[in-house]
Amino acid sequence: MLISTFKQLGLLLCSVLLAANVHAVTVEDSKGSFSLDYAPQRIVVLEFSFADALAAVGVAPVGIADDKDKNRVLPEVRDIIGDWQSVGTRSQPSLEVIASLKPDLIIADISRHEAVYDDLKKIAPTLILPSRRETYSDNLKAAAIIGKIVGKEQAMQERLALHRDKMANMAKQLPSQATVQFGVARADALFLHTADSYAGGVIQALGMQTPQSDRDDSAYRQTSLEQLLAINPSYFVVGHYTEPSIVDKWQSEPLWQVLQAVQNKHIYSVNPNVWSRCRGIMAAEHMAKDLLTIFNKP
Repeated sequence: MLISTFKQLGLLLCSVLLAANVHAVTVEDSKGSFSLDYAPQRIVVLEFSFADALAAVGVAPVGIADDKDKNRVLPEVRDIIGDWQSVGTRSQPSLEVIASLKPDLIIADISRHEAVYDDLKKIAPTLILPSRRETYSDNLKAAAIIGKIVGKEQAMQERLALHRDKMANMAKQLPSQATVQFGVARADALFLHTADSYAGGVIQALGMQTPQSDRDDSAYRQTSLEQLLAINPSYFVVGHYTEPSIVDKWQSEPLWQVLQAVQNKHIYSVNPNVWSRCRGIMAAEHMAKDLLTIFNKP
């Protein structure tokens, strides 16, 4: 009887150890090698793109740095993950609130959160990846890493394959080689998203072009009306953060009328939150659908 009990306990222990080893995963993040020997159940994400990646494989985080505004999270993501606890802004997430959620995994952005990385690690294992300054290609790689670390590697690979198929199908419905410039407009400034930006990468993935410039600077470029005219895109897609924005004000200036996008009535407005703040599999698909709507307008 006693021997039988020990055998049962031994089998149970082996099962537990085997289950743990089944999920033992190592990936490369922005700091090097990152390992986790369990499937995380209480995940906190500090960027919208990480929430997008989790939602893509049906995983709901317990906390999101949502800038204290849940509407900033992509609607498609909100529909999948349901409710969550805000942990503050992406630029300054609350360590106290994060700790109160007792997470077993934190996913942070190397651009925004490197300064608090050590503090985050004291709360829970912290996977740190590019988000704020990532390209479209970088984003897909980060999504694959997230899928693997949360135990959804196959599901993520399937979702990425579906994503690529969707993008390819939408690209067939868009004008190949059209030159499309996206920018976000505030009350006193216009920032163009260049070919190296996330939005620029999505546009190029759809078979279109983002204007090139001889200027060697960041992917997000503050631009005057004169500089916009020098670029002179065929299509100008703008997200207005304020109404009226500087672009609205420019419409009364003679130079504005010289733009070929103005002359051809190819100025279009999109949601600046989706196009500038949100990145990810579902965000890119949302942007692609916006472009389909734009190019199918009479």
